[in-house]
Amino acid sequence: MKRRIAARPRGFTLIEVLVALGIVAIALGAGIQATAALGRNAQRQSDVLLAQLCAENELIKLRLARQLPGVGDSGTECQQAGLTLQVQDAVRPTPNPNFLRVDTRVFKDDEVLFHITTVMGRNG
Repeated sequence: MKRRIAARPRGFTLIEVLVALGIVAIALGAGIQATAALGRNAQRQSDVLLAQLCAENELIKLRLARQLPGVGDSGTECQQAGLTLQVQDAVRPTPNPNFLRVDTRVFKDDEVLFHITTVMGRNG
């Protein structure tokens, strides 16, 4: 007489399925965080580019005036691609009276996005 060996059930246990689901959940969470970080970085890069355009436009406007700006601080708004940025100029004297130092900062929500400094001289 032959003895039958009881067939062992095949498949995964509940614990194995739960562990696999946990691993998948952790991987998906990490992927979502990485995607969100890439999105924030792309937005920041876009904001900095627009801020650079605002700052350069402000300095070009000062140069086109064909006279040295007055020493002191001034501020204005700049619209770029539907975004309103605050531009602040700080004009300071230099040891040479023929030149002025101009610091231009561009802000979005009280955060400095871009800062550029240049020296302007007398024309003529």
